[in-house]
Formats: sequence, C-alpha cells, structure tokens
Amino acid sequence: MKEGNLLKEKSWKEFRDSGFLWWINMILHTFGWAIVVEIEDDEIKRVYPARVRYRGYAEKDNSNGYINVSEYIKRNADDILKESKE
Repeated sequence: MKEGNLLKEKSWKEFRDSGFLWWINMILHTFGWAIVVEIEDDEIKRVYPARVRYRGYAEKDNSNGYINVSEYIKRNADDILKESKE
C-alpha cells in the first residue's frame, strides 16, 4: 500500500464472516478473554471485550471457522502477498 493509504476500514460483519473473529477468539480464550458480538435482527448492535470462563469452541464451530478462514485466504492470497511485498 502507498503511504497515506495504510488503512481501509472494514465492518465487523466482514471480520466475523471471514472467520477472523473465531480465530482471534480462539487465541483470546487461552487467557479467559473473548470479543463478544451482540446481534439483533441480523444486525450487529454491540461489540466488546469480555472475560469468559469457557475455553474453545465445539468441533462443528471449529470446522466452520477453519473453512471460513481457508476460503478467505483462497480468495485474497494474491492481494495478501502483494501487500506484504509493498
């Protein structure tokens, strides 16, 4: 990216749909934390960090998470590589 164009704001929905919220929460769960997304009527109403007592996700949720992240990587691999070299 060119200087002055280092950020491009994205929505929480896109972050969640990409699988990155699941991925980051897997890491945060190690420390008893999570990013919580409250949804009403298919609309994200609130996002906040929280302390949690649980660790990890069910197998089905993990499988879906890996699929979503893999699909994101597949769709964006060329751009990710290009940006890393700029």
